[in-house]
Amino acid sequence: MAKKRVFISFDYDHDEILRTFLVGQSKHEDTPFEFADWSIKEPLTGNRKDKARTRIKGFDVVAVICGEHTDTATGVNAELRIAQEENVPYFLLCGYPDKRCKKPTAAKGSDKIYNWTWDNLKSLIAGNRWPCDALYASASTITDLARLTGASTTLNV
Repeated sequence: MAKKRVFISFDYDHDEILRTFLVGQSKHEDTPFEFADWSIKEPLTGNRKDKARTRIKGFDVVAVICGEHTDTATGVNAELRIAQEENVPYFLLCGYPDKRCKKPTAAKGSDKIYNWTWDNLKSLIAGNRWPCDALYASASTITDLARLTGASTTLNV
């Protein structure tokens, strides 16, 4: 089976080290995927946007590494919009376990930020997603899910 090609989208100004870590993980013997680092730092306009679109369309999936400033990363937001417009699957990966990682503003409300573990990474690239993708579910959604499953709606925080 051919390795899946993964486009890495990340905030160049704040999270370049995370890209390095992710590329390093891809060098494991049992890795069923390969990464290409084509993430864009500058705002995408005109011809550059067309080139980015062509590149992203050539990948099987887009991995968006989220950090503390991803919501303001112009390139990440543009790349995610292109992936959405071109129906290229994508997922959001939590870059720092000890920091508040933010979704890009182009992310859907139902997009979940997944923990960065080796098993999660392989599973996400394979196309698996949690049954409930909502990181922040509405109160009615929680109530409906609780009713269907017989679970309590009380949250222990």
